[in-house]
Amino acid sequence: MLKHTFTIILLIAFTAVYGQKNNTSYWQQHVDYQMEVDFDDKNYQYTGTQKLVYTNNSPDTLHRVFYHMYFNAFQPNSEMDIRSRTIEDPDGRVKDRIFHLNEDEIGFMRAKSLSQDGETLSHKLVGTVLEVDLNSPILPGASSTFEMEFHGQVPVQIRRSGRNNAEGVELSMTQWFPKMAEYDFEGWHADPYIAREFHAVWGDFDVKITIDKDFILGGTGYIQNPNEVGYGYEDEGTKVKRRGKKLTWHFKAPNVHDFAWAADKDYIHDKLEREDGVTLHFLYKNNAEILENWKNLQPKTSELMDFFNEHIGKYPYDQYSVIQGGDGGMEYAMSTLITGERQFGSLVGVTSHELAHSWFQHVLATDEAQHEWMDEGFTSYISAYAMNEVMNQNREKPTAGSYRSYLNLANSGVEQPQTTQADRYQFNAAYGASAYSKGAVFLAQLGYLIGEDNLKTTLKRYFDEWKFKHPTPNDFIRVAEKVSGAELSWYLNDWTRTTNVIDYGIKDVETKGDTTLITLERIGLMPMPLEVEISYKDGSSELYYIPLRLMRWQKPDAGIVESDWAWTYPTYKLEVPTKEAGIDKIEIDPSTYMADVNRENNTQVMQ
Repeated sequence: MLKHTFTIILLIAFTAVYGQKNNTSYWQQHVDYQMEVDFDDKNYQYTGTQKLVYTNNSPDTLHRVFYHMYFNAFQPNSEMDIRSRTIEDPDGRVKDRIFHLNEDEIGFMRAKSLSQDGETLSHKLVGTVLEVDLNSPILPGASSTFEMEFHGQVPVQIRRSGRNNAEGVELSMTQWFPKMAEYDFEGWHADPYIAREFHAVWGDFDVKITIDKDFILGGTGYIQNPNEVGYGYEDEGTKVKRRGKKLTWHFKAPNVHDFAWAADKDYIHDKLEREDGVTLHFLYKNNAEILENWKNLQPKTSELMDFFNEHIGKYPYDQYSVIQGGDGGMEYAMSTLITGERQFGSLVGVTSHELAHSWFQHVLATDEAQHEWMDEGFTSYISAYAMNEVMNQNREKPTAGSYRSYLNLANSGVEQPQTTQADRYQFNAAYGASAYSKGAVFLAQLGYLIGEDNLKTTLKRYFDEWKFKHPTPNDFIRVAEKVSGAELSWYLNDWTRTTNVIDYGIKDVETKGDTTLITLERIGLMPMPLEVEISYKDGSSELYYIPLRLMRWQKPDAGIVESDWAWTYPTYKLEVPTKEAGIDKIEIDPSTYMADVNRENNTQVMQ
């Protein structure tokens, strides 16, 4: 009896410690995929087998799982189709195109069989999600092996994935396989595929694609049989012999959360070997009108990678592929698909943005359905600075376009909080401005708050601490707090969880002899620390810094430091010397890095 009681006490103690550990510790699930696919390019259908080893690193027991079956979105009356036909400002690439697809043009993905650890599973396909009830629950720390036979048809190119895009690329194979949904501290993320982007489980991929021997492939993963497939992958000096009508391409991709590929019979394949050992692959159509641009793109891509390595962290894989395909630009693991018939500046620009996603999404894997502004906004921010340097744009404020777009959104009356689920924005344009522009301004304005040096350090430390994980907004802002010493939860809350705006103005100026009393007012609900520049008629100027009490901190080297301003006070009195020459101009935020929605009341010119 005593032994039994002692065992129970140990079990209770273990459970308590385990629970406490997982209340405070980060965890993430893991998947290992093995897939073999046979592709028929005559009807654009394929059959495949998938062996998936799922490891449950959560503290929870799982009784069911979900798979994403993305290609089912490309069918008349799918959720994506209905949404596109009912939203007021549909994506121009989609509109009502899905509704008019014929049977041989639609996309589909179906599970022909599914088992767990050798036992057949019941499953139900609901749109783009396969719902699966488990025969045996997966306990915390345990693994389970799922095996599936599946059948798919590639839709006509409409959005991201598809066949025969507008530039003649035959296959853009993205979101093409049954993909296990993410389970994290918030539970399952079995979101339907409607229009937006993705959230997926980290893992290793081993993929074999059998296809007509005339196709040239590129995408995620390292080629395992280069001397069998050739096309620039083979060892130098090796002559490749191709037998039969089909070839099998074998790829392995370690520690990624997606696998994409593209194929065309007319691809040119160039390689650029970098000094750091990373190989850049370029696959593009043999089109005389674009050849020069694609050749010139190659050293620029290497320069862009240098910039991101320096300002974020070292690219962790051994290769990256830039591939002509898709319907614009979309990032994938170790690769991107972009349309290639562009002016050179546009070609470099889209490559800059999609390459930057290798850091902000494919290494720092945020949930794009809930925090799309983190990957799109951070990418827009860093790629703007990369383009400024690599393309010698010499722009004083590389993020000026993002500020303009955000301010238009803030003054539009249709803004929604950035915590809005990506599919549930009322307007596509509002989603775009919020994710890309307001997301970029979040970072640029953080530099205004804590200083550019602290911002640069924050980005590097964020990458170092959260690479190959799923960081949340709070994870990022905590890094910024640790780097700077400032309290910043108020900034994250107001900027991302509300539509509160920043609006400060000069309410009154009164000069009495040697001193001038300036009354400043907070008009918008969102508080900020202020920088106020006093310009004198003799050409001199002074910068005054008014800390925000909520920050419990002040920015270094910010000018003449005044007493702090508590956000509840609508006005603030700033007293400055008039000087003998007299004051010429008073300006709030001369840097313009504070996203004030009405700058007309920020400046007063003295008579």
